[in-house]
Formats: sequence, C-alpha cells, structure tokens
Amino acid sequence: MDFKVSEKLIDDASKIRLKVFKEEQGFKQEFDDIDNIATHIVGYLDNKAIATCRIFSEGNSYHIGRFAIIKEYRGRDYGIELMKKAEQVIKDLGGKKIELSSQLRAKNFYEKCGFKAEGEIYMDEFCPHILMKKEIE
Repeated sequence: MDFKVSEKLIDDASKIRLKVFKEEQGFKQEFDDIDNIATHIVGYLDNKAIATCRIFSEGNSYHIGRFAIIKEYRGRDYGIELMKKAEQVIKDLGGKKIELSSQLRAKNFYEKCGFKAEGEIYMDEFCPHILMKKEIE
C-alpha cells in the first residue's frame, strides 16, 4: 500500500470517511475543527484510496482518529499497514504516547496493534467506545 500524508484534509480521505462512518455506520458528525489542525493519511492500493486516518497532538500525546478501511478491503492487514504508517508519522513528529477512541467492536484490532484499553466504556453518538493507549519508542 502506498501512502499520502497531508496537513490538509485530502478529498480521498473525506470520501472514505463519508462512506464508512456516515453511509455504513450511520454517524452524523463526521467532520470537525480537528480536521483543520490534523495530519491526514490516505492509503492507496493500485491507485485506489482504501484507507485513512488522522493524527493530532494534544498535551504530550498524539491522537489517531477517524481510522477507516473501505469494507471490502478489511481483514487483509491493510489496517495494520495504516497503523504502522501512522505510528511512523508520530515518531517523526517526536511523539512517544498515542491515544485513540476505539469503537468497542474494533477493540481487538487495536489490541493486536499493541494498544491497551483504559477507563470505562462511553458512548459517542449511539456507539460504545473505549479509550486506548500505546507508548512507542
């Protein structure tokens, strides 16, 4: 998978997020002010945009969010590739601590990537989430 990293929200990232979070999962609030300060990553397979996430710093941690893989490409380790790229971008920015807000149904994927759940389950819109953290070297 090839990657494009940008300080601006890439059109391809917007399309993936709309498809996954709004059309497939039914979320209402997909875009927010964080998009203006985040670093955006899009993963391409044979020049087709199939994966995206965003990274932003808050305090002494970096947050990975809006992590999405187009449905027909899930289960093929493209999510792991995207996570490795996101972690490399964070390392390049000098980050060591990563946090993310995981949908409860995706918790096992993030654990596979080395994240640990912290705190209580909470609702974001209608969907249960949990905070997950990881330290990188």
